[in-house]
Amino acid sequence: MSTSKKAAKSAIIIMIFTLGSKFLGFLREVLIAAKFGSGMETDTYFIAMSATGIITGLMSNAINTTFIPVAAEIENAEGKKGKLDHTNNLINIVFFLSLILVCIAWIASPLIIKLLAKGFYGEQYKLAIQLLRIGLPMIIFSSIIGVFLGFLQSEQRYMSTAAIGFPFNFVYIFFLLFLSSKFGIKGLIVSSVLAVFSQILIQLPEAKRAGYKYKFIFNIRDKYIKKILYLSIPVFIGVAINDLNAIVDRTLASSLVAGSISALNYANRLNGLILGVFVTAITTVIFPLLSKEFSNNNINGVKKIMGYGVNLILLITIPAAVGLIVLSTPIVEVAFERGEFDSTASMMTSKALIFYAIGLVAMAIRLLVTRVYYSLQDTKTPMVNGAISVVFNIVLNLILVQFMGHAGLAFATSIATTIATLLMFYGLKKKIGSLGTMSYIKCGIKSGFASAVMGIAAYFIYHELYKILGAAKLYNLIALLAAAGSGIIIYGVLCYVLGIDEVKDIVNKLKLRIIKRKI
Repeated sequence: MSTSKKAAKSAIIIMIFTLGSKFLGFLREVLIAAKFGSGMETDTYFIAMSATGIITGLMSNAINTTFIPVAAEIENAEGKKGKLDHTNNLINIVFFLSLILVCIAWIASPLIIKLLAKGFYGEQYKLAIQLLRIGLPMIIFSSIIGVFLGFLQSEQRYMSTAAIGFPFNFVYIFFLLFLSSKFGIKGLIVSSVLAVFSQILIQLPEAKRAGYKYKFIFNIRDKYIKKILYLSIPVFIGVAINDLNAIVDRTLASSLVAGSISALNYANRLNGLILGVFVTAITTVIFPLLSKEFSNNNINGVKKIMGYGVNLILLITIPAAVGLIVLSTPIVEVAFERGEFDSTASMMTSKALIFYAIGLVAMAIRLLVTRVYYSLQDTKTPMVNGAISVVFNIVLNLILVQFMGHAGLAFATSIATTIATLLMFYGLKKKIGSLGTMSYIKCGIKSGFASAVMGIAAYFIYHELYKILGAAKLYNLIALLAAAGSGIIIYGVLCYVLGIDEVKDIVNKLKLRIIKRKI
């Protein structure tokens, strides 16, 4: 099987598993919304989770993204055994460093909450500190998960990567269904810790099948560990800088009407569904391939893989963004409107969703282009780019929040991300030469036209069915599914008619399979 076919097969497997995981994730969010609503307690919980999430994201992303290209280098120099030894060394060092970080974060919890939520005071402020401290062990577990992800992906093993969300969501759902009434919001943060830990348990069997066996090695002077740590620092800073966008959003939202933080969170979850299911699958598979091509000094190979990835992302995210915009209200209503999550919460969330969706394409492409930089072992440029993005986001936040409230915060994020993505492209072109930009523009224009037609059709189909069927929740779901399904068919047909190569290739492969089966 060719490398491209293997990559495509791996990406499809990841998409399928991730889709299942995201479904469970949405069930988790629906249950949180139903059990706790959109108010003071959920605002406090999401702030505490964002604080731990920032730190866990910093550790996990920094380790994972730097370990993959270095792991390819280690295996070329020392073989499989060398890579296993260095993996164990990295696990032990990461555990030690994350333990120190947890202790620091425990002491600094009051300051962290003050920075993240300036509008919190009294009992809400105290509760936020308590929830943050309960959630701190997630930092240790996430760091170890990051090492295993890097190791397994360097081995081109993606099963646990794809399935990692299942145990995570199962823990949450079990708590929300059976224990939430008894243990409340503090129990929810405990379940978050257990959910993260469960991800390690699903990684271990696949790691063992890949030859991994734990042994204590602790050598901070190891040259590859030094290289990983050196490369990790800009990634760490870069991720921290990028997370400042979310921090600024939540800080400003904490001073707005109650439920603003929750509305931004729920909207971001919906927007992130596309990124999590499709874009993550593409970048997960492509990243080790990019690293391998660079380790072999094949820049043309890097460009080819990148080009294929960008076009795929455009074909997925442009129609997705249009769909989220034109059907934002019914999507939010179907996803969340039940229990304590009322029509006001739906309205607030749908507004935020529209303005997050505007930046969906840029967010997705930025994820891929960042991986290209990392595969080139350039972690500084994404860091600088992140700093520029934050500056734009803060300025735009302060302007737009005055006129648009929490929706302005979402819009500012989209604009800042778009600017940052364009700058990333420009920097990469200067670094490795022509990127075949015209092919991206052609693909984007064709996809954009098909998406516009799809969006108009989906909008009218939904509203006409809504008029006929009525406002009942089941009928609303039927109307939404019919509109979405019709839109997908219309988009696919138009893409084929317009001659988009990637779509034609998929259709031709399906035709060949059908012919082979008939024979």
